[in-house]
Amino acid sequence: MMAEAVAEYDVVLCIGDTTFLDYGSIVAKKEGYGLIGKGGNGLILHSALAIEPEKGQSIGLLWQKLWNREPKQKLPKDETPVQKKRLQAAARKEARKRPFEEKESYRWVEALTTVENLVSQHRRVIHLFDRKGDITEVFDKVRQVQHTGVIVRAAHNRGLDFESERLWSKLEAQPSSFEQEIELPQTSKRSARKAKLSVRFCPVNLRTPYRFDNHDPLLMYAVYATEVNCPEDETPVEWMLLTTEVVADIQTASMILRWYTYCWRVEEYHKIFKSGCQVERYLTFHGKSSSPEKT
Repeated sequence: MMAEAVAEYDVVLCIGDTTFLDYGSIVAKKEGYGLIGKGGNGLILHSALAIEPEKGQSIGLLWQKLWNREPKQKLPKDETPVQKKRLQAAARKEARKRPFEEKESYRWVEALTTVENLVSQHRRVIHLFDRKGDITEVFDKVRQVQHTGVIVRAAHNRGLDFESERLWSKLEAQPSSFEQEIELPQTSKRSARKAKLSVRFCPVNLRTPYRFDNHDPLLMYAVYATEVNCPEDETPVEWMLLTTEVVADIQTASMILRWYTYCWRVEEYHKIFKSGCQVERYLTFHGKSSSPEKT
């Protein structure tokens, strides 16, 4: 069991990420699939991959969830643009009324809760999320559990305390504490390169939205890294990392930054899952078709 595999570590990193399994080219069977991406057809997969914290080696899969979206209601062909806008606005309003547990964004909190219950309470698990995990419910859940922490790349310029100050301006006002080099792997949008980052950090109190019962500010630590001397043909790195870990010195800030670079491990896992295991293919055995989720 994976709980036993992580037992030898005092601290385990758990990288969460979501990917689409695209079966848009499969005509023979579409039952059980739903809309993905920009008009695709398939399933949605969320993985929580355990990583050891020193060198970023994968330990194994701690949790995984697979689901499909419900088909959208087809709109009348003779509707006017105004009617279409009204129907879309009504659909968005109805979606906002749904309980958080019924929304796709709940998967980030579900991962925290499930892994907290799975792993021995003598282990501390630090979850690493990209910008999709920048959800107040994530930070609120972490303050309710004992053995779980997070590192989340911020997507929102959140308000701090009950004043008008914002996250980005707060960190930009901090002096640069140190510089650190990281290796950036090749992606479809950039070439592999070594990047030098200027790093700032400080504690922040995130303002809690009024929909929460506990309105106390969320105490976090922010580590803000921006690339120095980025090549002209590349997009400079800018990472605003929010973490529950106490960042009081350069060593800890550097460690948080290094841990975040391990996030690519789960992307590699999904790539292997698709190309190596070929989970997006529609296979045939002995003359009988087999849908991807049954292979």
